[in-house]
Amino acid sequence: MSASLNYKSFSKEQQTMDNLEKQLICPICLEMFTKPVVILPCQHNLCRKCASDIFQASNPYLPTRGGSTVASGGRFRCPSCRHEVVLDRHGIYGLQRNLLVENIIDIYKQESTRPEKKSDQPLCEEHEDERINIYCLNCEVPTCSLCKVFGAHKDCQVAPLTHVFQRQKSELSDGIAVLVGSNDRVQGVISQLEDTCKTIETGFEDPPLQGQAAASGSGNGADSQPARHVFSFSWLNSLNE
Repeated sequence: MSASLNYKSFSKEQQTMDNLEKQLICPICLEMFTKPVVILPCQHNLCRKCASDIFQASNPYLPTRGGSTVASGGRFRCPSCRHEVVLDRHGIYGLQRNLLVENIIDIYKQESTRPEKKSDQPLCEEHEDERINIYCLNCEVPTCSLCKVFGAHKDCQVAPLTHVFQRQKSELSDGIAVLVGSNDRVQGVISQLEDTCKTIETGFEDPPLQGQAAASGSGNGADSQPARHVFSFSWLNSLNE
């Protein structure tokens, strides 16, 4: 009975730590926040390095030096809520640090340094008590060492599970950063197109143009319609350029 209560207490504590860890994950690098942690005006948090990477991806034509953007000021969008973040002359370094989150991270790391129980680690289904610690590159599944020695993956190429995890996580983080930067540029193009459409509609509904069309008489009425088409085509050509 005592062992059962201890196990339930440990499981509840582990669940609490797991929930806390989820709140401390950066949406860009998918790792626990790396200090310094900056808080955006929308109250979302980012690693300062990740915020710098997003800013550079959103502004690829700004000059850089040593991996950091030289120009001060600028803007980018929060990866969590898409809120536009406007930077001052200090750039990324002008964002306020979230000391509360940094302190929580320190406490979490101290609590998580306690040794984990073996039963909490993933075990191989084929070999009891064997931890899953390698990754089969041919079958693209995690497995254990015994499966590689004389099991189903003895003729396959394998790699340490941690190495594969770090590589795939890095690729995913780079892909997210590229998508965030591309989305910002697409949003800018959409805004320009919306402004252009409004300008076209305003040009079509301009009263002076309607007055001139009416004054041209029935003989010139047929000429006014092609003029509008020429006006429309000129705007369409400017969009294609």
